[in-house]
Amino acid sequence: MKENKKSDFLKGPVWKCIIAQALPLTIAQLVHLLYNVVDRIYLGHMGEENSLALTGVGLCFPIITLIMAFTALFGNGGVPLFSIARGRGDDKEAEKILSNSFSLLILSSGILMAFCYILKTPILYLSGASPDSIVFAEEYLMIYLIGTPFSMMTTGLNGYINAQGYPKFGMVTTVLGAVANIILDALFILCLGMGVSGAALATVISQILSALWVLKFLSGKKAPIKINIRKLNFDFNIIKKIFKLGTSNFIMQGTNCLVQIACNSTLQAQGGLALGDTYVAIMTVLNSVREICMLPVNGIVSGSQPVVSYNYGAKMNERVKDGIKFNTIVGFVYTLFAWIIIVAFPKFWFDVFSDDPNLASLGTESLIIYFFGFVFMALQFAGQSTFQALGDAKHAIFFSLLRKAIIVVPLTFLLPHLGFGVNGVFLAEPVSNVIGGLACYITMRLTVYKKL
Repeated sequence: MKENKKSDFLKGPVWKCIIAQALPLTIAQLVHLLYNVVDRIYLGHMGEENSLALTGVGLCFPIITLIMAFTALFGNGGVPLFSIARGRGDDKEAEKILSNSFSLLILSSGILMAFCYILKTPILYLSGASPDSIVFAEEYLMIYLIGTPFSMMTTGLNGYINAQGYPKFGMVTTVLGAVANIILDALFILCLGMGVSGAALATVISQILSALWVLKFLSGKKAPIKINIRKLNFDFNIIKKIFKLGTSNFIMQGTNCLVQIACNSTLQAQGGLALGDTYVAIMTVLNSVREICMLPVNGIVSGSQPVVSYNYGAKMNERVKDGIKFNTIVGFVYTLFAWIIIVAFPKFWFDVFSDDPNLASLGTESLIIYFFGFVFMALQFAGQSTFQALGDAKHAIFFSLLRKAIIVVPLTFLLPHLGFGVNGVFLAEPVSNVIGGLACYITMRLTVYKKL
C-alpha cells in the first residue's frame, strides 16, 4: 500500500482523484455497515422472539447515534482542517490538529460511557421502549457501551488515515473489525445461543481490533503526520476550530438521535400495546435499508472531502468546482437508481432482516412512503459536504438543523394527528428530503460555489 503523495490531489482529473479515494472508502464503509446490519439480520432470524430482539436493538439506536455525534464532533470536525493545513504545506499545524482531536476523543468517550450507563433506562423508555422490548435493549447496551472508547477512536481517527492519502489502510480498519464481527456473531448468536448479548460482545471485540489497527498506523513509520503521545494536550485555539467545523457533523448525528427518539416513541404510541413494538421493528428495518442504500453516496462524499479541501487550501478553485459537480451528478444518478430498486422489491428487504411475516405485511407500504423522496438526498449530501470541505461552518450547521430538527421532528409528531396515522411518521422523511435537499444545494450554488 503506497502513499498517495501530497501533490497527487493536484494532478490529473479531479474525478479520478475522488474515485481513487472513494473506492476503498466505499468498500470500507460497506464492510463497516456489516458491523450494524449483520447483528440485525442474525437477531431477526433467531426464533420466536426475533421481532422483539430487533425492536430492542432499534431502541438502542438513539444512544449509539449520540456516541457517533460526539465522534463526528471531535473526529470529523478536525479532518477538513487537517487537509487544508496539509494543502498549505503546514504539517506542524496538521500534527496539532490530529493530537487535539485524539485527546478530545479519549476524554469524551469516558464521560459518554458513564453518562449512558447511568441514564440508559430513562433514555430507552423515552425512545419508545415497552416492558417487553426494554429487556433486550438493556441486555445489548450493558455490553455494547464497554466498547465506547474503541468505537470513538476507530471512527474518529480513521479519517486522518484517509486524509493523508492512505485510503487502503483506512479500508483495512473497517474490514478488520467487520469481518471479525461477522465471524463472532455467528459464533456467539448461532453456535452458543447468546442472542442479544452475543451480538453486543461481538461488536465490542471487533471495535477493539479496529482501534488497535488505527493507533498502530497513526503512531507508526508509514504515517506522514503521526500521533505524538508526548505532545498530547488541549490547544484551545485549535479546539475552537474543531468545534466550529465539527458542530455541523455533531448536529447531523445529534438530530438523527432526536429523530429516532421521536419516531420510535410516536410509533409506539400509535401502534399501542398490540403493534407498537412491531412498528419500531419496521423502522429498524427501514433505517437499515437506508444505511445500505446510502453507502455509495457516503463513499463518494468521504472520498471527495480530502480532495476538495486540499485543492481549496492550495487555491485551485476550478478543481474544487469540478469536484462539487462530480459529487452532484454521481449522487443524483445513483439515488434515482436505488429508489427504483427499493420500491420495486419492498418485501425483499423485510425478508432479509426477519422471518416474521407481520413485518412485511405491515411494513411494505411504510417502506414505499419512507423512500419516496430519496433522490433528493443526493442534493443534501452534495451541498452539505461542500460546506464542510470548505470550512463553511455556519451553512453546514444550519442545513444540518433544517432537515432533521426543523422539518422531520415536528412533522413526526404532527402528521399522525392530521389523519395520516402511523404513515405520518414515515411520511416526514420524504418531505424533509425534498425541502432540505433543494434548500441546501441551491444555497451552496448561490454562495460558496459562486465565490469560487
